[in-house]
Amino acid sequence: MRRDRAARSGAVLFLHNLAFDEIIDRIADIKHRFNSALVIGAPNEEWADCIAEMTTNVTVIDPGKLFAEAADGIQAVEDELDLEPGSFDVCIAIGTLDTVNDLPGALLRIRFLLRPDSLLIGAISGGNNLPRLRQAMRAADGAMGAASPHAHPRIEPAALAQLLGAAGFSMPVVDVERQQVAYREFAQLVRDLRGMGATNILHSRSRKAITRAGLAAAEAEFQFGPDERTVETFEMLHFAAWSPASRPPKEG
Repeated sequence: MRRDRAARSGAVLFLHNLAFDEIIDRIADIKHRFNSALVIGAPNEEWADCIAEMTTNVTVIDPGKLFAEAADGIQAVEDELDLEPGSFDVCIAIGTLDTVNDLPGALLRIRFLLRPDSLLIGAISGGNNLPRLRQAMRAADGAMGAASPHAHPRIEPAALAQLLGAAGFSMPVVDVERQQVAYREFAQLVRDLRGMGATNILHSRSRKAITRAGLAAAEAEFQFGPDERTVETFEMLHFAAWSPASRPPKEG
């Protein structure tokens, strides 16, 4: 629903496009021929065309119906993927795995979809994502007299590498990239997050609208300081890992 709302109102893709460009550059540096690609998360329908220049077959899935349709893909949830095992030799996953209900299960399903010696590469939000927003929402909770979860549990680089290894991937690598964006007001950040489909989707979140006092406290905390703009930090974890190579049969 969040991704469909972003698609209808006009998706905000500057972070997604930066992550995609970085991933394409990393793939170009790998001396490996890829023939069949799975793309998980495709808010930009042009990504599939770009990937098609490197492979002979591209399958796109997205948890959002409208993004999936725009990219001629399939609407699917990552931890419920039901595709033919061993169908792909590269999987590119951008911006959705960090909010899936069962991340270990999703990674395991992806590994089964990959052929031996195939690449999983992608980017998700990291553990120190949006620190100013988190401070602002704590201030809002204080003004409203009740705490509520506002952000999905965040993944640290070491934990992501461990999850990749536990799913059976080899040689996991996780890099941290931070993008700083200046905002004149709290509402601008909120609009960007809505355009990214990145607002709160936790089942345990409060269904009550933020009060005027809560919003005022969040705005004051977010814009605290002498500068006209507040610099927010978006942290991305770029990751890559390989499915195990097939082993030759033992003799005798």
